[in-house]
Amino acid sequence: MRTPVHTTTLTPRPPSRSGQARPYRQVAPPSLHLADSAAASVFRAVRLGGPVGRDVIAGVTSLSIATVNRQVTALLEAGILRERADLAVSGAIGRPRVPVEVNHEPFVTLGIHIGARTTSIVATDLLGRTLDTVETPTPLSPAGPALTSLAHSAGRYLRRWHRRRTLRVGVAIGGTVDNTTGHVDHQRLGWRNAPVGPVLADALGLPVSVASHVDAMAGAELLLGMRQFAPGSATSLYVYARETVGYSLVIDGRVHCPASGPGTIAGLPAHSELLGGGGQLESTVSDEAVLAAARRLRIIPPAPTARTSGSATAMTELLRAARAGNQQARDLLAERARVLGETVALLRDVLNPDELVVGGQAFTEYPEGMEQVEAAFAARSVLPPRDIRVTAFGNRVQEAGAGIVSLGGLYADPLGAMRRSGVLDIRLPDPQPDALA
Repeated sequence: MRTPVHTTTLTPRPPSRSGQARPYRQVAPPSLHLADSAAASVFRAVRLGGPVGRDVIAGVTSLSIATVNRQVTALLEAGILRERADLAVSGAIGRPRVPVEVNHEPFVTLGIHIGARTTSIVATDLLGRTLDTVETPTPLSPAGPALTSLAHSAGRYLRRWHRRRTLRVGVAIGGTVDNTTGHVDHQRLGWRNAPVGPVLADALGLPVSVASHVDAMAGAELLLGMRQFAPGSATSLYVYARETVGYSLVIDGRVHCPASGPGTIAGLPAHSELLGGGGQLESTVSDEAVLAAARRLRIIPPAPTARTSGSATAMTELLRAARAGNQQARDLLAERARVLGETVALLRDVLNPDELVVGGQAFTEYPEGMEQVEAAFAARSVLPPRDIRVTAFGNRVQEAGAGIVSLGGLYADPLGAMRRSGVLDIRLPDPQPDALA
């Protein structure tokens, strides 16, 4: 049974008494955790293992077969699962023997990563796969006009997906994020209490969630990475470095998102005569700092404008020089790797997580530097040896982070998310206790 393809339309806003459209403003906190409800567990089992039979789902989730049948039926009615009768075991009797899989083709979610210089707009399917990405310069203007411009760009982009129904929007951004209201303080952009979530929700007529970009990347590792986690699993520390630096903790299958916003490691002590940086981490290892040092050494030409001082093109030139044998370029990148390795060691010694993950182009765009990262980490840490794992998403980690913010609500509450997205009026199954199989 295949669900018919839907057309992407903006959810209409009911008019007020004055005849004007009411604000939409469906802003929801991001769901960056492994939910353990019956519907979420069943959907996760199908997403990770489908096409799969109900008996296998029961075994994977430890839910009773009756509970699995109820949830599968509800998810089929919601249109986010579909049956694969063509894969049924020959001679099997009854629909419970028909495998099911995620019905990803009719739907899409929209992720937006607002970086200090570049904004990425990402289309993601229900399996968490990036379908397409476009990049646009982040507007260098006050929050009001900047957000209006980004909303227009997102709206134009959605029109490309007229054969799919857009379910939700997720925004990943630096700075301090109020997860409940979707407001953001972003010092580098000059935004104070910027209504990121409300503006996009009103403009697009879709549910919107806003998350700190490093929390989003840690969430992508948790929910979309190659490894399979379970609620109550090990603690993980995620360290990010590119134009900014940051960290996030995953505790018991949940990204730790403090109500007051994420902590910062930008001001941690970091000393490098070669890179400069004034003794602080972010001003020492950021792309901007590394490129400024490269220009002082005349490895790459001066920047024509302030806008391009940390551009991807300039970093590509530096990486090309290092790989071509330029010793000064190699030394710069090795020094950045050393400082980052010592920082990871410091955070590990303070927090002592069970797992260490690093991400961001400072780690992934020059993988040759990971040897120096690991050596500096081993020399600096006073605790027993611990492996460092590089993100599963490579240079696409920002896209994955924005994508999981758009998908997290669906993964945590698939039936409720479909109802709130206005796709159809879902009649939820009667709540019954989940007996173990």
